[in-house]
Amino acid sequence: MYQPQLEAMNREQLADLQLERLQATLRRIHAHNPRYVGRLNGLGADDVKSVDDLRQFPFMSKDDLRDAYPFGLTCAPKSDFVRMHMSSGTTGTPVICPHTANDVRQWGEIMARCLTAAGVGPDDVLQITPSFGLFNGGFGFHYGATTLETMIIPIGAGRTKLQLQFMKDLGTTAVAAIASYPLRLMEVAAEIGFDFHNETKLRAGIFGAEIWSEEMRQRIENVMGIQAFDIIGMTESAGVGMGIDCADRSGIHVWEDHYLVEFVDPNGADPVPDGEWGEMVITTLTREGLPLIRFRTRDISKLLSRETCACGRTSLRVERIACRNDDMLKVKGVNFYPKQVESILLRHPEVGNDYLIELDRVGGADRITLHVETENDMDAFLPAKINEELHDLIGLHAEVLLLPLGGLPRPAGKAVRVKDKREHGH
Repeated sequence: MYQPQLEAMNREQLADLQLERLQATLRRIHAHNPRYVGRLNGLGADDVKSVDDLRQFPFMSKDDLRDAYPFGLTCAPKSDFVRMHMSSGTTGTPVICPHTANDVRQWGEIMARCLTAAGVGPDDVLQITPSFGLFNGGFGFHYGATTLETMIIPIGAGRTKLQLQFMKDLGTTAVAAIASYPLRLMEVAAEIGFDFHNETKLRAGIFGAEIWSEEMRQRIENVMGIQAFDIIGMTESAGVGMGIDCADRSGIHVWEDHYLVEFVDPNGADPVPDGEWGEMVITTLTREGLPLIRFRTRDISKLLSRETCACGRTSLRVERIACRNDDMLKVKGVNFYPKQVESILLRHPEVGNDYLIELDRVGGADRITLHVETENDMDAFLPAKINEELHDLIGLHAEVLLLPLGGLPRPAGKAVRVKDKREHGH
């Protein structure tokens, strides 16, 4: 652990620290931003006697942050801001998250915890492949590695052959990436005959920013010879690093001394019981520039355990994110999400890493077409197998079209898994 006195704190002490920090956050809001105070139902620090009292406060959404562009809900003087990042969405009013010097230090601290949980330390070489720019990922890993005094290769996005060359020549032991980028690394490695097992010292991969399945994790680990870790966080929470799974693989640890987590009905406001799927809601406890009170993340997950993990950490553990609430697909009255389809596809070793779920409407009826890359695009039996497994899991049939490996376009940045033509009237 990077900070064992905090990461392994007993739950009673943790609850006391959370209450103290929640009250301090509310005092900060009242001291710095009347507009923010106006949306808190007249409530302040004196109304909070336990963390459960948080439920008295209204929810906050991404639209609230957009409406406040650029600094309408910030809670520090502009002179205290030392940097900013922006939500990775490409449309509409951007969401700006400014950081004070203390926010940057906090970011470095939680990222150092995440890297340590993934087995990364001062003697490692971390290759950072997310971009360094408005997207927060590259800088988040940079701050964490700097805090640990880990050697950094700040290569950023793209240049996949150079990425592989650096892994070999510079002795990279850990790689950070958006979750779909290892697939591109593996694809190019296969094209040029690059062997991760024999040509690199890679041990660990820390991947996030996208939904990815256990089957995808296993495939990445097998090809790259690494242990892969799922890291969570978002621009609104002040960046990557809110939590990560440990080597025990029993859920994602959320750093509860910095973030309060609730789960609520994705289509309502009622809390859901522990162990049931719901939308993750977060409250920041130590952020200065843009503190969040009950922010609806749109991420669907569930609380797995509040018991001490085998790794010794006492923070609650949540399930790997199943989908974004916005990404839930509905066909013929059936709700499902892309990760379920990915799980089916990747159980077949002959299926490639890339796929596309295409939805359209024909004769007034919804239709699903799966574009699937495979080593043998003439396999007459594979479409029927996939179709049967899909129907067994979600009760729907699809047309399965096989493509040769590389048959789907490779977009820059995050992978495109769904094309819903119904939304555009096609």
